[in-house]
Amino acid sequence: MNTQAYAALDKDSALIPHAIERREPGPHDIQMDILYCGVCHSDIHQVKNDWGGTTYPIVPGHEVVGKVVKIGSHVSKYKIGDIVGVGCFVDSCRTCNPCKDGEENFCEGGIVWTYNSKVPGENLPTYGGYSKSMVVDEQYALRIDPKMDLTRVAPLLCAGITTYSPLRHWKVGKGSKLGVLGLGGLGHMAVKFGVAFGAEVTVLSSSENKRADALALGAHQFVNYKNAAEAATCNSKFDLIIDSVSAEHNLNFFMTMLKRDATMVLLGIPAVPTEFSHRSVISKRRNLSGSGIGGTKETQEMLDFCAENQIYCDVEMIKLSEINTAYERMLNNDVKYRFVIDLNAE
Repeated sequence: MNTQAYAALDKDSALIPHAIERREPGPHDIQMDILYCGVCHSDIHQVKNDWGGTTYPIVPGHEVVGKVVKIGSHVSKYKIGDIVGVGCFVDSCRTCNPCKDGEENFCEGGIVWTYNSKVPGENLPTYGGYSKSMVVDEQYALRIDPKMDLTRVAPLLCAGITTYSPLRHWKVGKGSKLGVLGLGGLGHMAVKFGVAFGAEVTVLSSSENKRADALALGAHQFVNYKNAAEAATCNSKFDLIIDSVSAEHNLNFFMTMLKRDATMVLLGIPAVPTEFSHRSVISKRRNLSGSGIGGTKETQEMLDFCAENQIYCDVEMIKLSEINTAYERMLNNDVKYRFVIDLNAE
């Protein structure tokens, strides 16, 4: 089954129109017409082969919202016309303990990513949401309330769950003091969720021009950590710090802002490995951890929470033909806070 998409043919080329082959829906598959697809910074890393392992042609996009147009004979979760989402993965081994627990993102037997991976049992690459259509096993699709503002839902499937999951895991709630390092696609969602969970939220940023935005998003405080006096007010302050920064930065500096037994959670992946001092964790028994996306169970929980509480990403809509310009702007931090492709826009 051929469908139109935008693909990169090598690490140095722009994305261009490209026809791709999708598998025909099997007994447990749904076929969806893609309505919207979020643009994640990791799309750029993959296209540019910054992390290695990219296979070309590559069609990015793992924040996908669409409408079901065809279902397999054994599909029970969805019907034609349903609104569904697809996040960062489309299959897993299904038999390891994480998979059985609904935490397929930690699959030990081989996760299948939404793009730049392989279709199980077939010699077809997986292609992402910069395309008109997608086929996915119903078990790895998420139900989306059609009453939601669908133009703003797609980034929840990556930026949303990536911040929701650690906040839930470390039980952030009323009385918690939460630091959010970086105010971008991930950081702005961490602020929204932290406030919704009842935490006292402080945005930590070196960009003074983000102060008004942070407060408008609901943050209780903004700290320009380049200002020594402001940074000093955060010594041993936080129960949890969500570190959403993917550029090189000094982890040891921010570890001092944690209380005793508190944790900093890494979400971003800098291209250059970060130096780290053991003293940062030995002092006050502090913890350094990480978190990556979430499983199907928790992602569905997050989507339902967002529907109930009207929580969305702040987005800028673009046409698929504008994707290369969007990449350039993202590299210049010129987006608030996520681009979303309207696949029906001409």
